[in-house]
Amino acid sequence: MAANIKDIVDRYNGDAGQLVSILQDVQAEYRYLPKEALQEVSCVMSIPVSQVYSVATFFKAFSLQPRGRHTIKVCLGTACHVRGGARVAEKMELDLGIKRGETTDDLRFTLETVNCVGCCALGPMVLVDDEYHGQMTSDKVSPLLAKYE
Repeated sequence: MAANIKDIVDRYNGDAGQLVSILQDVQAEYRYLPKEALQEVSCVMSIPVSQVYSVATFFKAFSLQPRGRHTIKVCLGTACHVRGGARVAEKMELDLGIKRGETTDDLRFTLETVNCVGCCALGPMVLVDDEYHGQMTSDKVSPLLAKYE
């Protein structure tokens, strides 16, 4: 892990002002921010580990828990909600055996809800990674999940 962290920090010349970008790259590498990685960033950059944790816990985009290979975002904005977004989210929870904000035990999926994805006319919307799936229904959930290894 140390070599990867050092390489990432070196890309930003160890600039403490780039800590958010460094943590984004670390998270991209590991799919979350492992405790050991945060400690290594602190060590390599010679900044307090408390500062690294402060940034890592401030931004919702960062996760200190392992995340799935695929991130599912179910839109619960007004347009999606009135068209059945909540039912889609409930079916996702049922099929995956997890609640919103959790990751499956096999690290295949992380399930999240969002307030809007900007495709209101196509709601309810589900994003799997960066793929948009519009006009989602509960009946379409299982076949959709089956498409992702």
